[in-house]
Amino acid sequence: MALDELTTEARTERPDYDQSTTAELVELMNREDASVPGAVAEIAAELARAVDAVVERLRDGGRLVYVGAGSSGAIAALDADECEATFSTEPGQVVALVAGAGLASEQREAAEDDGGAGRRAVEELGASARDAVVGVSASGRTPYVVEALRAAAAARALTVAVVAVHGSELGQLAEHELAAVVGPEVVAGSTRLKAGTAQKLVLNTISTVAMIRLGKTYGDLMVDVRGSNEKLAARAQRIVESATGVSEDEARAALAEADGSAKVAIVALLTGTEAKIARERLDRSGGVIRSALGR
Repeated sequence: MALDELTTEARTERPDYDQSTTAELVELMNREDASVPGAVAEIAAELARAVDAVVERLRDGGRLVYVGAGSSGAIAALDADECEATFSTEPGQVVALVAGAGLASEQREAAEDDGGAGRRAVEELGASARDAVVGVSASGRTPYVVEALRAAAAARALTVAVVAVHGSELGQLAEHELAAVVGPEVVAGSTRLKAGTAQKLVLNTISTVAMIRLGKTYGDLMVDVRGSNEKLAARAQRIVESATGVSEDEARAALAEADGSAKVAIVALLTGTEAKIARERLDRSGGVIRSALGR
C-alpha cells in the first residue's frame, strides 16, 4: 500500500487550526487522545495471546526484544529501559533495537529506510526460538523494522507486530498482529500523537502483564524493586510494610537481613523464617511470592 493511502497519513475535515483558539485546540487534542484506549481495547484478546506467548519465552530464559525507528523506536526504548528499573529484570532480558541509535537526528531518520541494518541488528543479537521480537511501526512498512522482524522469523523467534493499520507488511510477517487503529492524526502523518500513545499503551501492557505473570509483583506491589537509590530504598520499605503489615523498624530490619530484597523480606516475615530459608523457598517457586508462601 502506498504511503499516501495509509490511515496514518490521512487528513480529517477540520477547521483551519490557525483560526482556532488555544482552548479549542487543547480540547481537540484531548478529545482525539481520549479515543486511543478504545482502539487498544478492541485488540485486547489478541494482545493477551501475545503476552502469554512472550511469557513462555521469558520463563524459559529468552528475551523480549523491541524493534523500532523514529518515535516508535523511542517509545520502545523507553519501555525496555523502564523494565530494569521497575521490575529488576536482568540486563539484556528486555532490549530495544532502534534504527540509527546514537546518531544525529537526520541520520536517525535516514536509518529507518535501512532494512539491511534491521536484519543485521537481529542477527548480531543472536535472536533464536527462545526469544520474542516485537516490531513497532505505526505504518507497518518501516524497512528497518520489517527486515528485523523477517530475520527474527527466520531465526524462529516469536514475532509480534504493533501497528496502527490493518494488513500491513509487518503485520503479515508476525505471528501476532496488534493493530490499534486510531485513525487520522490531529496533524496529518504525525504518528507520535495517537498512534504513539497507542504504542505506549500496548508496550506498557506487554511488559507489565508479562512481569506480573512472571511473579515480579505481589498483588499490585512491585516487589522486585532494588533499593539502589534513596527513593527506591524508601519504596522497598513501604512495599514490605504494605505486604506484611509490620512496622517501619521491622520492615527495615527484614530488608537488611534480606540484603535489600523486598521479596525475601516479605516471605521471611509472612512465614516467620530466616532470610536464607525465605530465599530458598523463592528459588524453588521460581521467584513467585504466593507460591513460596504455599498460597
